[in-house]
Amino acid sequence: MRFLSTILNIFFPINCIVCGKEGSDLCINCLLDSPPAERENAKWIFSFFDYRHPPIKKAVWFLKYKGRRGLAGVCAEVMYGRILEELADLSVMENFHNPILIPIPLSQKRRRERGFNQAELICNELVKLDNNENYRLERNILIKPRDTKHQAHIENRTERLRNVVGSFFVKNIEQIKSRNIILIDDVTTTGATLEEAKKILKQNGAKKIIAFTIAH
Repeated sequence: MRFLSTILNIFFPINCIVCGKEGSDLCINCLLDSPPAERENAKWIFSFFDYRHPPIKKAVWFLKYKGRRGLAGVCAEVMYGRILEELADLSVMENFHNPILIPIPLSQKRRRERGFNQAELICNELVKLDNNENYRLERNILIKPRDTKHQAHIENRTERLRNVVGSFFVKNIEQIKSRNIILIDDVTTTGATLEEAKKILKQNGAKKIIAFTIAH
């Protein structure tokens, strides 16, 4: 696999989508130079960068629609340190121990179209960085049984909330009973998707829930 990767890199070099530097889809310097998320979020949702910043919007778009999966790894590198900071505080202040990492799911239709779930790609990278020391990944807990209209295409907050109502259900309920949970998604705007996911998880016995996203 490494040999094949080397050959592919020779003929199809990977360049930073912002500065053009060779070696990664988005170099860590360009990512860290991006402005932090400043718009108001729910206290339990932690977002890293401002989605209105063109390079961040471009990076998310390339990850989701152009299959630039390497972007998941770069974003996870930045997210990981912040996640550990929050877990350190929460473990002391709110007894937040042994959390489960859950990606916001896609519907089967959208996953087939895209070929992957970008939130799950980020989770996979976060697990590699952590080596199961601070959390463990569960892919088969939160399910999205039906497709919904893209939240980005809905401007009204009330309509966004209505759009995602009933869009998730929980499988393997026994695995989340009295468990702390970390939700992972790429972008949050109004927080409607994360709020709906949190609601259904709490209804099925989850304990405390927090969420992290690349951008807001």
